[in-house]
Amino acid sequence: MSEKEPYYFQHEEYRNRLHKLQEITKIDIDPFPHHFTSPQTIEQIIQEYKEQKLGHSDDAASGTTPKVSIAGRLILLRPMGKNAFAHISDETGRLQLMFNIEGTAVEGYHPSENGQKPLKWIEKMIDLGDIIGIEGNLFFTQKGELTIFVKKMTLLCKALLPLPDKHSGLADKETRYRKRWLDLIVNDTARTKLLLRSKIIKAIRKYFDDHGFTEVETAILQNSYGGAEAKPFMTHLNELHQEMYLRISLEISLKKLIIGGLLKIYEIGKVFRNEGIDKTHNPEFTLLESYAAYWDYNDVMSFTENLIESLALEFFGDTKIRIEPEGEPSAEIIDLKAPWKKMTMKESIAIYANLDIDALNDDQLKKILLEKTTSEPQEIHKAPRGLLIAKIFEEFVEHHLTQPHHITDHPIETTPLCKLHRDPAQKKERLVERFESFVLGKELINAYSELNDPLLQRDLLLKQAEKRLAGNEEAHPFDEEFLEAICQGMPPTGGFGIGIDRLVMILTNASSIRDVIYFPLMKPEHHT
Repeated sequence: MSEKEPYYFQHEEYRNRLHKLQEITKIDIDPFPHHFTSPQTIEQIIQEYKEQKLGHSDDAASGTTPKVSIAGRLILLRPMGKNAFAHISDETGRLQLMFNIEGTAVEGYHPSENGQKPLKWIEKMIDLGDIIGIEGNLFFTQKGELTIFVKKMTLLCKALLPLPDKHSGLADKETRYRKRWLDLIVNDTARTKLLLRSKIIKAIRKYFDDHGFTEVETAILQNSYGGAEAKPFMTHLNELHQEMYLRISLEISLKKLIIGGLLKIYEIGKVFRNEGIDKTHNPEFTLLESYAAYWDYNDVMSFTENLIESLALEFFGDTKIRIEPEGEPSAEIIDLKAPWKKMTMKESIAIYANLDIDALNDDQLKKILLEKTTSEPQEIHKAPRGLLIAKIFEEFVEHHLTQPHHITDHPIETTPLCKLHRDPAQKKERLVERFESFVLGKELINAYSELNDPLLQRDLLLKQAEKRLAGNEEAHPFDEEFLEAICQGMPPTGGFGIGIDRLVMILTNASSIRDVIYFPLMKPEHHT
């Protein structure tokens, strides 16, 4: 059975360009050559020559100005009689060109055989979106714009589909996310955000390397999963006839490496959680996790806030970042300078929710949640005290944490992987040495003094297993291999995770996680 023709085969623009492609090949010009020498980017050319005295177009035509070679996508072409002005772009910027009726040649095109000047052939056969190579000489126009007088143009790729309309652009967000290649071509802001993401990750790696950490890689496909409360994606391994899971966290594997004797490690990798999609959640996302032997959550707190402060200084020259929420009339200035504000979960509830947790019994906490939130009543009625406190925090406090906050000392029910508090009074309350860091009301960092007591760890994982049997699909699975590893001896360890996508959202003033992921998850597109 033959595949159905794609919808664009019937578009007039596609058919016109296909006809031009056929005409180009008829005169033995290769519309898809293998190579072109382009030693500089557009930005490099602009930076090198913007302050120099280059002369005018006549000087460039005579060859007395600097000669350059550059490749890029044609995004504007404006015929003006004996000249045609154009713009090409690459990932670094855009640059003006001037084609001339006497001074411009086309690679492979012979005017004597084809009967028209190269400039007229360009205007007829070259379209916006085509990728071209340019060799020529630089000059400044009368308006002071750096321009290449094109001596030779080489067609590098004939584009068969047009760019979005230059006036309406690519306004539809779904189209921008789905067809990211178009977004990158026409939307300078989108390209800047995504390129900054790569630079941020590179700077994070350098920070860790400079502090003596080793980058490691662990398995994505796993026999068992753990390290977070989330529903996994499942797949099937044909060779072994068994079900496998895509990892939901990096934690368990990295702790095994600490047990194996590695001292300071980190991993930046994809994790997968089969859960909701919204402005801060994508089922596939990038997670940074790190573990350091002989550290605790206080060491981690200092390390992480200094990491993020250093990123702000490197990319913005200041710890104060201007945030302009989409659709909001006012801007917010957040200050990422260390140290960040620190308070316990109970203190934050007292300050921002005006509730004294210790003066309220479980029934009173449930009543507050049932009256003032949209949480499932059944979920609230069954929750132990620690989860009720965490839910109060989530519902009444989180959105107040616009400036950076570390929220410390969580109830043990919130995680089975963290050490009980060293303070006897806090330990008696079953609080753990955990902190979460919040910026703009969203969790950014999750950190522990890691649990290394194998007996307590077994007990907590057994309780998680009971929750799974009771129907909680997000509870931790029981992992005997992990428990065996801890029995081997794990040193005191500080560990943390940072959602890279959320961090990039903050540093690029993005309103949605989809703005900082090259290809966010989208529903399949159907054309009629």
